[in-house]
Amino acid sequence: MSTATPEKKYYLLASASLIALLLLCICWEWFLAPLRPGGSWMVLKTLPLLIPLRGVLKRDNYTMQWSSMLIWLYFTEGIVRAYSDRSSLSVALALAEVGLSILFFIAVILYLRPLKKAAKALAKVNAANVAKAAEQ
Repeated sequence: MSTATPEKKYYLLASASLIALLLLCICWEWFLAPLRPGGSWMVLKTLPLLIPLRGVLKRDNYTMQWSSMLIWLYFTEGIVRAYSDRSSLSVALALAEVGLSILFFIAVILYLRPLKKAAKALAKVNAANVAKAAEQ
């Protein structure tokens, strides 16, 4: 019997998919299917994933928001490489990158949804209070 709340599950899913994407990109470009034998400088594409990692692990809402936009760079790269690479392993890794990117994005959106709903409700109450004060 699981006692985890939906928000915690989405946070764990977002964290796991971000870490998995980070590891996938490192392994892909270093030794699984690098552009050049022996590894390539493309492994540096993982560095932008390190920037939001700490904030995502700490459940920082602001980091979650902007990292959901950063992830689309990896989605795009995965789509391009899935259609342009000739190696079947590289195509499979590209599709895994696409899948992990989508998984991260969906998990973050679902994690932040209650926060956004609460913020909208608070803004509505504040707007009503301002209108009421202006009438008096």
